[in-house]
Amino acid sequence: MRIISGSLKGRILPKNSKLKARPTTDKAKEALFNILNYTVDYENLKLLDLFSGTGTISFEFASRGVKDITAVELRFDHYKHIHLVNRELGTGVKVIKADVFKYLKKTTETFDLIFADPPFDMENFENVLLAISQANIINEGGMLILEHGPRVNFSEHPNFVELRNYGKVQFSFFQF
Repeated sequence: MRIISGSLKGRILPKNSKLKARPTTDKAKEALFNILNYTVDYENLKLLDLFSGTGTISFEFASRGVKDITAVELRFDHYKHIHLVNRELGTGVKVIKADVFKYLKKTTETFDLIFADPPFDMENFENVLLAISQANIINEGGMLILEHGPRVNFSEHPNFVELRNYGKVQFSFFQF
């Protein structure tokens, strides 16, 4: 995994073979950020990265100038890895070890963009979108990007905007 663009462009992110995350592929990540480059003001963005895994999405946003990033990850080994990489890169990502659903119920912060990448095989995957919607933490005009596999379809959700398909990886975009 590498940083695609920005101040950290080309940096190879440290690997940890013990992690059980499925990082967003470079191809899908590059396509996602090609879309966001035309719609997002990185410098003034407040970002929430849910199910952060290895933190690659948070680090990509940081490389592009986002200064206010919160990454939420439950697994201690992943949380620790994100902390170590964060320190090595000097990105200032705020890393929280928490269950995403509990975090969504208790946080009082609001965000301009939420990126969520739950495990594709997670039971009741659809509950992620419901929990984020009910938390009411997306600023008006804000965006949610949900990474998922092809088995789920969110096109009937009232805030659904579009679906982008990159093989086994899909991004559903929602506007609030």
